Parts: sequence; structure tokens; C-alpha cells
Amino acid sequence: MSTTGYSAPTAPARSDRYRFEGFTLDTAERRLLRGDAPVELGGRYFDALALLVADAGRLVSKDRFLEEVWNGIPVTEEALTQCIRTLRRELGDSATNPRFIETVPKHGYRFIAPVVAGSAVDAPAPAPDAIRAAPAQGWGWQQSLLLAAAGTTGAGIAGLLGGLAYGFAGASQPLAPGMGAVSMLLVMVCLTIVAAVAGGAGVSAGIAASALLPGPRWRWSIAGGALGGMLVGVVVKLLGLDAFNLLLGRSPGDITGGAEGLLLGASVGFGLWFGARGGREPWRRRSIVAAAIAGAIAGVAVPLSGGRLMGGSLDLLAGSFEGSRLRLDRIGALFGEPGFGPVSQAATGAMEGALFGACIVGAMVALAPLVAGRASLPAE
Repeated sequence: MSTTGYSAPTAPARSDRYRFEGFTLDTAERRLLRGDAPVELGGRYFDALALLVADAGRLVSKDRFLEEVWNGIPVTEEALTQCIRTLRRELGDSATNPRFIETVPKHGYRFIAPVVAGSAVDAPAPAPDAIRAAPAQGWGWQQSLLLAAAGTTGAGIAGLLGGLAYGFAGASQPLAPGMGAVSMLLVMVCLTIVAAVAGGAGVSAGIAASALLPGPRWRWSIAGGALGGMLVGVVVKLLGLDAFNLLLGRSPGDITGGAEGLLLGASVGFGLWFGARGGREPWRRRSIVAAAIAGAIAGVAVPLSGGRLMGGSLDLLAGSFEGSRLRLDRIGALFGEPGFGPVSQAATGAMEGALFGACIVGAMVALAPLVAGRASLPAE
């Protein structure tokens, strides 16, 4: 990375306490705080950060890291690279557009954020937002589009899994002559993938766009996911009903729409926001689990409030057109219902919501390191 025109900040006086952009580093107590919340670091990683901060603005060579952090113990350069990668992750920093740790190729690293030391640390600190506005960290429209594409891919995976479940349920019942089980399975899989991708694209785009707004990056993810899901749900419902009226002369009625999209989109955004709080591992797993639980709750709430997700819409379609070969009665039988009743709808809704949330968030957090050029998504 070129340092042409670089103006190094004045190195802080030697001290046991340092502050930089909402963080406090206490070398005597061996702790790093983000605001008032502790940030967990391994012993050597803490020593590496302390070395960088104490010499802020100056180049710290690789040899010096190995001598002072690893105490001369022979280690590979990969150990130092992993150390810096972890520090950047915990600080919410980026290798491509650093705010804290700058790489000096072939030589070492430099801490570039302004640092105050000693008694000045006790002065009122700025707001402890570990993540500032997205553009300040090199997060732009290109990254947001890639993140939206990752979420859309995850939604497609959720649609595939849900389609297999509904397809096998439909194919397990007697079919009309000429209607094979494989055909039923393929139709159901294709239909659910298309529906999931449409909804997932809206939710993912809303969340990715919200990451561009000022403040901690995932502050607006719930609103972004809800808005994106609602808009796509409204459009898809209107187009779907118009298509049925145009082709068949009547529509099936109240299929999945904006309200359902809003609830599911909010659950996905909640998963990202909840998992990113604090920024400490295992935040990825926490995000996926939170999105799955929130999605399942939303999936149960939809039928209880009179709405329909994919299973309820399929059952409505099957009952609205005479001669339909699609039946989900086998699912109802699992819950002691004569047809696809309210318990079946709630159970399948929980499955759909959990899959939708977990797969979208899972794809986002899995691909985010490649998208953002860093070790992880920035934490809140």
C-alpha cells in the first residue's frame, strides 16, 4: 500500500492507557474496551495491539513483532498475518481501506488512528461506535450489490430445501395418470425456488442498501429487510393475481404478499443486527441462529394472523382450481388434521421462516469476507 502523502500522527506519550476512536486500551489491566464493553483478545494478539498503539504513526517491523510479541520464538509470517487479521476484525477495520492498522508491504505495519494517552484518556470520549458510516470503510454500492447477491443465493437454497419438502409430500400421495412423482417434485422445487429468490432478492437488497446509511452498519438492517420484503411481496402478489385472472379467468385469493414479506424480511435483518452486536466470535453462528429463530417465529405468526406463506398459498391454489393434483393432506395427517389445517400451516410456516432466515444470513456472513476484503463483516 502506497504511503505517498501520508502524514503520520504524533506518537503518544508512553502510558498504561490509550484511547482511539471509541476504544480504550489498558495495558496494566490487559484489557481492551469498546465503549464500556470488553473486547476479547488472546494474549499475544493483545501484546501486538499494545505495541502498535504505543508506537502509533511509526512503522513496526515484522522482526520487532517477532522479538517483542513472540519473544524470539520461531514462528512463520502467517502467524503474524493471522494476528493482524484478527485485530482488524475485532476493531472493525479493513485491509483495503484501513482506519486503524495500515500494511507497509514487505516491512511491517503502522497504527494510523489518532491516539491519546495518560490522563487525557479520562476525558469524555466520542461515541463508541466501532463502525462509522459505511463509505469511511470503503463499503460502497459494489460491495452492497455483492452482498445482496449472496443473500439472494441463500434464499434460492432455502427455496430448494423447501421445495424438496413440499415436493416429497405431494409425491407421496396417489397421482393422476400421467403425473409422475418426479414431475411433481421438479415442479414444486422450481416453484418454491422462484418464489424464494424473488423474496430473498428484495430482503437482501434492502439490508445491503441499509449498510450504506450513516452509523453502525447493521443499525438499519431490520428496517431495510422489512421494507425490501414488503415491497417485493406487494409487487409479486399483484402480478401473481393479475396473471391468474388473465390466464385462468379468476384468482385464487389471498396468497402471500406484503405483510408476510415484511415479517420475514425483518427477521432476517434482526439476525444480522443481533449477531453483529459486540463484534466478537462466534458472531457468525449467532447471526444465523438468531435469524432462524426470528424467521420461525414470523413463520408461525403469519398463519395465526390470517396470512399465508408458501405452504398455505399452495394449499389455497390447489383448493381453488378443480382437478388440481396438488395435495398437502399428508402433512396435515402428521398433525392429526383432515387437511392442511392451521396447525399444519403454523408448523410449515416455522420451517419456511427458519430456512429463509438462516440461509440468507448464512450466505451473507459466509461471503462477506470476500465482499468486504476483510476477515469478517463489521460488527456493531
